[in-house]
Amino acid sequence: MTVSELTAPPKDRSKPSFWYGMPVGYMSLDLDPPAEQFMAMVEQLRALPEPEREAAGRALDLYSGVVQLLRTNRVQECALGMHPDDAGGFTTSVFTVSTLPTPGNAKLVIAGLAGSAAHDKDEELRPLELPSGLGYLAEKLAPAPRSTQQPELNDTLPSNVWQGTVAVAMPSNAELVVLQMVTPDLDSADDYRNILIGIARTLSFTDPDRAKADEQVQEPEAPTGAAAAMRNDFG
Repeated sequence: MTVSELTAPPKDRSKPSFWYGMPVGYMSLDLDPPAEQFMAMVEQLRALPEPEREAAGRALDLYSGVVQLLRTNRVQECALGMHPDDAGGFTTSVFTVSTLPTPGNAKLVIAGLAGSAAHDKDEELRPLELPSGLGYLAEKLAPAPRSTQQPELNDTLPSNVWQGTVAVAMPSNAELVVLQMVTPDLDSADDYRNILIGIARTLSFTDPDRAKADEQVQEPEAPTGAAAAMRNDFG
């Protein structure tokens, strides 16, 4: 997996509390569009001919509803992925990052969730050792969403989707960071599991800019003279 630069969760850009790497091939939805940007889209819709204006208006309403639903569920990142497959086509997926409040110690909640999910025969679960701490990986086949507005489309939709979830306890409060990957391409589940775990391994609760600055401050000066000669001799 090729990972781009570390990304802070967009919900609180001024004071992010965790960072992660986004792989190539994913496009993030703007979950906090500026009012000016939204009004500009409305003005553009008004300039369209009637048939196009009606269709575009429905799409805008759908986008607005989806954004509101995601924000209500504490989703801080939603990215759409598209990758070429071996058959010359494309596979698709949706990646989300959210936070989940817990009633107490988040690490104990992780252990409790692992114990309860172990009794679910439809969900495979295993612990996951990550640089950011102990987490768990859960995966299952879930029923695919069905369309109520256009039920005739349901015959063309997949019956199931693969859903992978990684949960990690935040060190400073009683919240979990939840990373989730969903794809209708069941044949590519192994690949998307690897992508999900790869993103989870980049999860960090340390500001990368601050860590870099600390390393520069702590880095000793290069030795010279006799000290340099001793380093060369003894490593």
